[in-house]
Amino acid sequence: MKIGINTLFLIPGEVGGTETYLRQTLLAMAENSPAVSLVLFTNRENDPVLRNDLGRFKQVEFVLLDFMASNRYARIVREQIELPGKVKSAGVDVLWSPGYTAPLSCSCPQVVTIPDMQYKTFPRDLTLLARLVTDFLVKMAVRRSRRIIAISNFSRDEINRYTGADKNKIDVTHLAANQAAGEIIPENKRKAILSELVPGDRPYILSVANTYPHKNIHSLVKAFAGIMGKVPHNLVLVGNARLGEEEVQAALCSIPDKKRVIRLQKLPVQQITALYQGCDVFVFPSLYEGFGLPVLEAMKAGVPAIAARCGSVVEVGGKEIEYFDPCQTGGLETKIIQILGWSAEERGRRTAAARERAATFSWKRTAGQTVESIERALGKP
Repeated sequence: MKIGINTLFLIPGEVGGTETYLRQTLLAMAENSPAVSLVLFTNRENDPVLRNDLGRFKQVEFVLLDFMASNRYARIVREQIELPGKVKSAGVDVLWSPGYTAPLSCSCPQVVTIPDMQYKTFPRDLTLLARLVTDFLVKMAVRRSRRIIAISNFSRDEINRYTGADKNKIDVTHLAANQAAGEIIPENKRKAILSELVPGDRPYILSVANTYPHKNIHSLVKAFAGIMGKVPHNLVLVGNARLGEEEVQAALCSIPDKKRVIRLQKLPVQQITALYQGCDVFVFPSLYEGFGLPVLEAMKAGVPAIAARCGSVVEVGGKEIEYFDPCQTGGLETKIIQILGWSAEERGRRTAAARERAATFSWKRTAGQTVESIERALGKP
């Protein structure tokens, strides 16, 4: 079987969890399905990264579409006009598009992954024009594809709700945490890494998310303002500024000592891993997630995690993490104080259970289920 993969949406360092999803799934697919040939249709930004990831595998080919995907509308035009010709020339059996959209016309059967329907529930995350274009392309991708892949049961239901897609046409493939999150960094090395990121000896609370409105980072900042007189911690926020940044900046105005809020972005894996493993508590206040990879990474890293009881996160974290009601005033503050007050025994017991649950998610399984979905599109049992 020869699978074409439409990677044109991928701009390394810019598309969040969908980058992790694509790169880790492709790596596991190449490692565990050597009889399956992969043809990656790349753009100028991601071609070097994907070649570095997968160039050593003989069954992987690369076809470069020579343009910059950072121009969103150029990417859409290339996907619709140039990609179908490249797909036909490559002679693939099926085209898998892992990033929401797919060509309207294609010479072979198609499979599309729609990670979530966030743009419908939180329209502020996109401009009006981007929202209208995205809605049209997503609905057309659903119509043109033989199979649809969702990354959680929650996302499957959202796709059905907003596009009318038959649930029997949707396959669920859960994701997994970055393997590095669970590889414990020796304490002296971790401290050396953290000394470059988090000044001083204060313990810290961590959150990892770009500041889109639905990520709800401003609520975490407000909660921290309410408890910082009771705890010695700093708040470390890792992520790029996005359309919700204005609310975050407004919330920061309520922080009496702004040096205790540390902003970081575009960190390499080792630094992110050190931050996870060194924090006292990880907080993920997002109001909508198709999966919620940062929660799983915190669980794998062995630290207590708190999340809003929203979207798919309960499906991921189960009973092994703590939740707060984002509609309840003071709920997050109370939960943070509660966890910081855990005894060493309680913390050890709870984080061990979370690690055990995180270990049940694997990229090998994600890749295997993806191949199965693609095979169904080709009529294979």
